[in-house]
Amino acid sequence: MSVLLPNMADFDTIYELEEEEEESEPVVRSQELPRPRDAPDPVAVRGAGHITVFGLSNKFDTEFPSVLTGKVAPEEFKTSISRVNACLKKNLPVNVKWLLCGCLCCCCTLGCSLWPVICLNKRTRRSIQKLLEWENNRLYHKLGLHWKLSKRKCETSNMMEYVILIEFLPKYPIFRPD
Repeated sequence: MSVLLPNMADFDTIYELEEEEEESEPVVRSQELPRPRDAPDPVAVRGAGHITVFGLSNKFDTEFPSVLTGKVAPEEFKTSISRVNACLKKNLPVNVKWLLCGCLCCCCTLGCSLWPVICLNKRTRRSIQKLLEWENNRLYHKLGLHWKLSKRKCETSNMMEYVILIEFLPKYPIFRPD
């Protein structure tokens, strides 16, 4: 049995692709559907903690936004935010300890000592995203809402922060002819 190997001389060659005469429409994922014009702007729940590690605050504000009145009960909102805050309370102290250790050893390790805190922060964000997806499937999609963790520019500076965005889903599915 023989195996055909590609010609290694052509391996690094860059070929230009011919453009097709027909341009196909871009595929839009369900998470990125355009909002209807009459839909209200998303509600942003900002971090309210005093410690922020790589844009992720140690807790989110539990104050009920008035825009959500009639859409979700204040108790459900507070319960969901409390679940997210519990996840942050469990994970963030470990991240802060690793950040301090990483900063102390940064010169000796040429910055490699910051990798553990970057990985832990990514893991914390993923666990919050999974928690919000669970909340969406459990309750909020039935109420016409979608919660997600999103990166936004701070209002007071050029830095980025993570906020919980609560988007209003369209009442009727968007029809797209193929």
